[in-house]
Amino acid sequence: MKLRLKRELGLFEAVFYGLGVIIGAGIYVLIGEASALAGNALWISFLLGAIISTFTGLSYAELSAMYPKAAAEFVYVKKAYGSKLFAFLIGWLILFTGVISAATVSLGFSKNLRGLSCEYFIDCSHYDFKKIFDTLTLVIISAVLIALMSFVNFAGIKESSRFNIIFTSIEIFGLVLIIFLGLPKVGNVNYFQSPLGMPGILSAAALIFFAYIGFEDIVNIAEETKSPKKNIPYALILAIVIAVIIYILTAVASVSLVDWKELASSDAPLAHAASKTFLGGNAYVILSFVTLFATSSTVLIILIVTSRMLYGMARENSFPAFLGRIHRRTKTPWLAIMAIGIISIIFVLVGDIVVIANLTSLGALVSFLVINLSLIWLRYTKPELERPFKVPINIGNYPLLAFFGVFSCLFLIFQFERIMLVASLVVIAAGGVFYWLRRNKIIE
Repeated sequence: MKLRLKRELGLFEAVFYGLGVIIGAGIYVLIGEASALAGNALWISFLLGAIISTFTGLSYAELSAMYPKAAAEFVYVKKAYGSKLFAFLIGWLILFTGVISAATVSLGFSKNLRGLSCEYFIDCSHYDFKKIFDTLTLVIISAVLIALMSFVNFAGIKESSRFNIIFTSIEIFGLVLIIFLGLPKVGNVNYFQSPLGMPGILSAAALIFFAYIGFEDIVNIAEETKSPKKNIPYALILAIVIAVIIYILTAVASVSLVDWKELASSDAPLAHAASKTFLGGNAYVILSFVTLFATSSTVLIILIVTSRMLYGMARENSFPAFLGRIHRRTKTPWLAIMAIGIISIIFVLVGDIVVIANLTSLGALVSFLVINLSLIWLRYTKPELERPFKVPINIGNYPLLAFFGVFSCLFLIFQFERIMLVASLVVIAAGGVFYWLRRNKIIE
């Protein structure tokens, strides 16, 4: 009997998977960079970023209800265009950005742990110690984190879900704390004031869009979710809505607590804002620990969804068949989990991958663009298919919101530097070479 992934997750757990990767550690730093552009009107940028994310989120919701499968994007593109090569290249790009993301976020965990340790627990002033810590310990800690999260991933989807719910609740607590602290100060500033006007608000929105990336990962746990045709679309939409509310309230609270110029100049903007309250210096400790939980949760979810993508593509014979094997006891794709964990650790060994990490956002936008186009194409080529969830606001069969998703993705893609666009093409070309080698049985 062929083993399959076990359906353990309900709507609640699926929503938390989305929240765990959307509300990651990025918001704790990103809000400072965005405030430099938008000023007190920061909340408008978060609202615009949410609208842009919702266009693509709704396209994912409709497609996930039609095809509730692991390796979701691969399946959607294959069903839409009938091209296994095109589907493979999108899956390849998502796999690449997944392992890059896991490595980058784990390094962020290590750096935050270093900062917290040196500030409160260890004397890092000695040069030799600092040098060793920077060059070796960061890599070791990051590798250990990935290994531990890979083990949780292997242990079972129910076990990893419980772990994620706890850690995500802690990271949400950090933002709710900022909101609570800022409530008495609400109304003290002009929330429409922006130093650069509307161009600054729009630039901040383009930056903030990346704080929402992650909602799409929910679709890759469809085969482990109960009633996926109903629960996956609802979980996706609910995760975005909850994140939007938390983000906007956090933005309002932050500029209410301190001047936007102070947020912009701080390396830890939310901790800086909280330190202006009765918490004082304790705010840095509290929010630094919250960030550790946030990064851990993000790494876990990235490893889960990326391993499911690899598993699903192996099952479709795009990767070696052994990567599609399910463990008899845990009912998880254990070899795919091991492969993704090992590759992520290899990228950690690079040490500094900030430039390469930008490919994560670019890769996500390329896949979003293709997903929106896939939805539009399927509306016309396969109108007879059952659609348990359908994107609203249509002209006949044409989904207007998917069109806006295409437009917004193209706009944001061309905000990247040319070198990033070229690097993305190189990654896709490498995928094309791998596909050719597989097709010609040079790689089995």
